[in-house]
Amino acid sequence: MKRTILSTLVLFFPFRETFAQTVPNPEINQWWSSPGIIGTALLIAVVSFVAILIIGSRLSAFIQGLQNHSEKREKEELKSQLVNWEEEDLDWVLEKRKAAKKYRLTGTELSGREISGDQRGLIAKVTQDPENPLVDEKKQETLRLETPEPLRNLMVWYLGAAVFWLVFGTLVGQYVGMKFIWPEMDQSSWLSFGRLRPVHTNTVFWGWASMAMVGLGYFVMSRTSNTRIYSYSLAKTAWYLMNLTVVLGNLLLMNGVNNGGGEYREYIWPVALLFAAGLILTFYNFYKTVANRKISEIYISNWYLLGGLIWTITLVVLGYIPTFQDGLGETVIQGYYMHQGVGMWFMTFTLGLIYYYLPTSLNKPIYSYSLGVLAFWTQMLFYTLIGTHHFVFSPLPWWLQTVAIVFSAGMFIPVLSGTTNFLMTMKGSWSAISKSYVLPFFLVGIVFYFVGSTQGSLQAFRLTNFIWHFTDFNVAHSHMTMYGIITFILWACIYAIMPKVTGKEPSGLGVGIHFWLAFVGLFAYMISLMAGGTFRGLSWIEGESFINSVILMQPYWVWRAIGGSLMFVSHLVFGYNFLQMNRCEKITKSHTSPAISSVHA
Repeated sequence: MKRTILSTLVLFFPFRETFAQTVPNPEINQWWSSPGIIGTALLIAVVSFVAILIIGSRLSAFIQGLQNHSEKREKEELKSQLVNWEEEDLDWVLEKRKAAKKYRLTGTELSGREISGDQRGLIAKVTQDPENPLVDEKKQETLRLETPEPLRNLMVWYLGAAVFWLVFGTLVGQYVGMKFIWPEMDQSSWLSFGRLRPVHTNTVFWGWASMAMVGLGYFVMSRTSNTRIYSYSLAKTAWYLMNLTVVLGNLLLMNGVNNGGGEYREYIWPVALLFAAGLILTFYNFYKTVANRKISEIYISNWYLLGGLIWTITLVVLGYIPTFQDGLGETVIQGYYMHQGVGMWFMTFTLGLIYYYLPTSLNKPIYSYSLGVLAFWTQMLFYTLIGTHHFVFSPLPWWLQTVAIVFSAGMFIPVLSGTTNFLMTMKGSWSAISKSYVLPFFLVGIVFYFVGSTQGSLQAFRLTNFIWHFTDFNVAHSHMTMYGIITFILWACIYAIMPKVTGKEPSGLGVGIHFWLAFVGLFAYMISLMAGGTFRGLSWIEGESFINSVILMQPYWVWRAIGGSLMFVSHLVFGYNFLQMNRCEKITKSHTSPAISSVHA
């Protein structure tokens, strides 16, 4: 039997020599003119433009407020003047004003009494639909959804745990970032950089982002299926398993017990098994909820949520099977695991959340269901084979590296499809940015979805990879995606739904402080490490010593610490805002929507 299989393989896949690198290293004499570098610079300009747009809208609202105040003051002055006027003057002014008020246009001032026509064919289209939503998300949300108490409590459990892990995980990240400036801060082994760095990444990955995603996902599943959650007890069991994973995993990491350094899979397999069990329970709960739906259609959000869970369960299994964990095979699996964790779990699931929470925040449907389906299937196709672009110029086969680069370029299709869908859904609501505390988070997250994903594809090209690989540029890119996309979108979804579920509003000022601290902090963090990483990579190519590159990075690490500090403070403000949305007090009278309460009876 074995001989038959080998003979078949030889017949259809003849063996040939496999080389890790078949061409010389790229020339960098004009590195700044390469498509990857130019494209990245343009993408940074896009982020800057969005920042200017948001600042402009806020400034416009502030100026309008000043004008209103000035008009009010002028009215008060006029009132005081009228008191001193003579009776004859007052009568004359009032008569003139009454006559002006009674005047009405006849409607023929411009055209006369002739029948209107378009003899020259200048009018191309007549429409009565300005494509504006009836209601934009305002600063204060008066609509309250009558969410069943078990579902509301479940959301608070998941989101509350997520907020805690966000603050804890970024506190660790802030401490680690300070070590770049003051490496002698401590002498304890359990506080060393090598132990704390995976504590930071795993906490924000599996604690903050994953818990928030699942908590928000439960509401989407129940709402779009018009039915109750299949099992609240399963959801609570998964909550305990996922939180226990983060607690045990972090304690073991700080004591030096890990999985051997595989990025984002530093937790040893018994701990990772707990998280996998939580994911399996969550998937089963989601699947049964959709299966028991009261409507025939399956909304596009559920495609993304269920697809992300299926891929992640498969990913965890492959990432921890010992058969592959040897030599170059482990390197291939690491690239696959690391990138699929970001793309097929966090990105796919978060996109599903956008397809529900963005349209509901704007009170209008998603722009195109077809674009959503196109983005879903192309995401499944291209994202699964791009992990090896993290190991360009490595001992891995050259053809495998090329496949990863080609499929990275193919990611333009789902990214452009999704970005177009989201921005066209927001069309007609741009003026609401100055009045909403939800839309700015959505706008930044969507823009970073385009910028971060496109920049990742450009970074996969061989020249840009040659310069930026193993430098701080990769840290900037990871924060551009996991923070700029995932975290901002999760914040938008939380701010969009929690006031409707709990009936309690956060402070508009508090949300504004949160937004600007996080956005400015991310921008400072990202730009400093991108610039420093570029210069560091060039210094290595020129043959300078490693210690010289460390000295070169010092000023950029200072800006990294400044940006990180702003981001961390914003998380404290967000934690306070979350408490405000869940404070215990008598709920004020508000408009209610029956939502899904009837099917939860």
